[in-house]
Formats: sequence, C-alpha cells, structure tokens
Amino acid sequence: MTPDTSAQSPQHIAIIMDGNNRWAKAKGMAPKSGHRYGAQAAREIVNSCVRRNIRYLTLFAFSSENWLRPAKEVQSLMALFLSVLKRNEINQLHRNNVRLQFIGNRLSFSKKLQNNMREVEQLTEKNTSTTVIVAADYGGRWDISNAARRLAGEVLSGNLKQSDIDSELLHNYTSLSMYPDPDLCIRTGGEHRISNFLLWQFAYTELYFTDCYWPDFDDVQFQLALDDFASRQRRFGRHQDSNRLDVEGA
Repeated sequence: MTPDTSAQSPQHIAIIMDGNNRWAKAKGMAPKSGHRYGAQAAREIVNSCVRRNIRYLTLFAFSSENWLRPAKEVQSLMALFLSVLKRNEINQLHRNNVRLQFIGNRLSFSKKLQNNMREVEQLTEKNTSTTVIVAADYGGRWDISNAARRLAGEVLSGNLKQSDIDSELLHNYTSLSMYPDPDLCIRTGGEHRISNFLLWQFAYTELYFTDCYWPDFDDVQFQLALDDFASRQRRFGRHQDSNRLDVEGA
C-alpha cells in the first residue's frame, strides 16, 4: 500500500528516554533518583498518547549495552523496573484500556521479572487503546541477527527455501512485526544518534532530537515534537511532485 505522504499525526512513536543520570547529577541527586523521575515522565507520556489517540508507543527502557553500566546502577534499574510492574499504575493503565508488551531478550532478566512481564502482558492483552511496547535488553542488531537466525533454522528444517527470503519475510521475524514501523522517533538528552534502537524499523522514521532531559520531558515538550513532525513532508523516497520513486533528498 502506498503510504500517505501528507502531514499527519503519527500512528506509532518511539522514544529514546535519555538524560536521567545527567538530570540527577545536575540536581545533586543519586542516579537512581533520575531513573525514578524518568519513570514518572514515562507515565505522563503514556497518558499523553492515550489522550491523543496515538495507537502505538515504543519506549527504549533498557538497551543491550546497559548491562555494561556500573553494577549498582544496573541493580537499581532492575529494582525500579520490578517496582513499576507491581505498582498500582499498572492497574491504572489497565483501567485506561492500555495494552503493554515487551520486546527484547527477556531471558537475561531474573525469573521474577520475566514472570511479572508475562503477567502484565496477560492482564492487558485484550485492551484496545494505546499499545505501549517496552524495549528491555533490546538492541537493533540483536533484533536483526535473531530474525536471521530464526530464518536460517526454517531453511535447515526444510520449511523454507533460501530463495524465499526477502525483506518482507525477514521483517516478519523481527520484534515489531505485528505493528507498523514508527513514524516518529524522539530522543531526549541532547544526543543525536539512535544508539542501536530499532535499526530495521527506522528505515523511514522521522527523527526528532531535543536537549531536554527525559525527567523534564512533559506534555508540552511532547507537543513540540508532534508539531515538528506535522511540519514535515514524508516522501518515502518519492519525488515531491509525483508518485515516482526518486533518490531521497533529491
């Protein structure tokens, strides 16, 4: 289906929630305080998406590389993650008809955390408002290599021929295969890179970078990102004045 290249509201937003540690340091707080306030910011943005009828929100909560951080910080992140999954806010999200899903290598987490993820997914699986996808121990390269590994297994088992493999088939084995690719990626904290997040899915995603640290990213900041998105013309490689394919940026 030919995408609509006119200005529109994003159907799927991905967010790299960066700047928690620097926010805490600037305020003379411990890093865990930055993550705690970051969790509150995430809750506000989820509610912002629900109010705006945005269908999908993917949050980069914990990357594959975050395991390399100091052990004490990783411990506090895991404790925060577990507490968030058990809080009353999960029930509040459920009452608001929000669905929660997790993507990433969840086998690297404790059994307790894996069980809590599964329980949250089961509790909210029939909800039909915004779907919040939490990327935990996720990396874009991991996602692509995992899809390739699964495809290779299908070929070895005789279920597929090598000649059957194309980009569409590989996409079906990636973490977000059930959802449309993100229309917009927001990164807070002032860095201008995507840090191994959704590499496959970002082929035509609009990128928005802000210096605002994640704990300070509120509904006003969110609207600024949406306004910026609405001002762009999404061509998906097509010429501005026609439907013919052209070199991007020409």
